[in-house]
Amino acid sequence: MSEQADDARQAIDTGQVDAEEFARNLASMSDEQIAELMSGPLREQILAEVFKRMERHFRADAASATEAVIWWRIGGHADDRHAEYETVIASGACTVREGFAADSARVTFTIGAPDFLRLVTGHAAGPMLFMTGKLKIEGDMMFAASTASLFTIPSG
Repeated sequence: MSEQADDARQAIDTGQVDAEEFARNLASMSDEQIAELMSGPLREQILAEVFKRMERHFRADAASATEAVIWWRIGGHADDRHAEYETVIASGACTVREGFAADSARVTFTIGAPDFLRLVTGHAAGPMLFMTGKLKIEGDMMFAASTASLFTIPSG
């Protein structure tokens, strides 16, 4: 990694960024700006923070008896690789890990980085992304349609 890229990673503590502030800032960015950001040295750090916060924004009250493994494939990496994250909802809790550990998922979402960030910040609707082909869904479509209700989406 270049010294400049290493400096950029150290310059931003994503854990200190307020979710609503992040959502507001993202709203003012173009898809091209987000794509550039997400193909650079901060990509992994941003995705790790988003998924870590997914655990905190989980609505156990909305999950009731939900048991599910959700796989996320986030595109937009400079070399066309996908970042892969697994969300496990079980016993009223949500845990997230990088990579896929389970043998299968109830649903798999495949989405580009700009659309993913817009989705998780409330600036894009999952059904619209799906209808326009920007969000690919494999598995339980009924569950996929209700997934957003399991999380508090930051408003911005």
